Amino acid sequence: MLVIVAPGQGAQTPGFLSSWLEDPAVAARAAWLSAVSGLDLAHYGTEADEDTIRDTKIAQPLLVAAGLLTAQQLAPDAVDGLDGVAAVAGHSVGEITAAVGAGVITAEQAMVLVRERGRSMADAAAVTPTGMTAVLGGDRDEVLAAIAAQGLTAANDNGPGQIVAAGTTEQLAAFADAAPKGARLRPLSVAGAFHSSHMAPAVDHVTGLAGSVSVRDAATPFITNSDGTVLREGREVLDRIVGQIARPVRWDLCLDTMPGLGVTGFLELAPAGTLAGIAKRYFRGRETSVETFALSTPDQLDDARAFCANHGATLERRPGGVSA
Repeated sequence: MLVIVAPGQGAQTPGFLSSWLEDPAVAARAAWLSAVSGLDLAHYGTEADEDTIRDTKIAQPLLVAAGLLTAQQLAPDAVDGLDGVAAVAGHSVGEITAAVGAGVITAEQAMVLVRERGRSMADAAAVTPTGMTAVLGGDRDEVLAAIAAQGLTAANDNGPGQIVAAGTTEQLAAFADAAPKGARLRPLSVAGAFHSSHMAPAVDHVTGLAGSVSVRDAATPFITNSDGTVLREGREVLDRIVGQIARPVRWDLCLDTMPGLGVTGFLELAPAGTLAGIAKRYFRGRETSVETFALSTPDQLDDARAFCANHGATLERRPGGVSA
């Protein structure tokens, strides 16, 4: 069985959409998503520099659009969810991409939601200088204790050897001066303390907007960042996505859930690499063998489809439903 996942903020790199937009059909679809989001996604995905696409208001819509574009190229005939897929999941903002793949919301609804999510999170981040730092390695209990000692939040628990701390720049600086033994610290390319209490104002704004969004129940099971459980009720999927803005991402629990669903293949949509790398480390040496595939460029599409087929996913058309 196959799981398809979408990456979160920080995965973007300058020019990562260039090869995808060489296809006129993809470029046309990107133009439509640009019109919905109010951003020139082609420009930001091909020409803008690293600092520009680090801006939360730009990064989040750009990442969701990238996931939608690559998913559509992977399975151009799929509607109303992805057939033959055990589950979909997304890391942080990637959950909005995953909700489209599950058939809960449309691509257009996703782009409006992520536009408002990005704007409101950027506004919340502007109140106090904040950020996030990945903690790689070290003893888990010692890392969590060191994060708590500085008043930081363990905002992302990504699995063995990777926890992300979020808080003010002063707290993060103090944390760097007292780094846990055996751990390496890597500041992330994000502009705020996401998935912490600093984001509470953004939750309020997006909650009001999400209440007016019509949803469908998931045609493909959706694994939530909240606690790794599998959701099918459309309103609950959307409520969890919104609430997650100010709550820690438990990607470790999402990974824990996958073997129980019979997952043998793990495919990450563009811009791919981060989640596939985490999954490789997580599943290495475990009783359940899970292969990974990082779909980064269009010349990988044939291999990606073969990978899907090898893990039982036909990605065929279902009758009716919403367009991905």
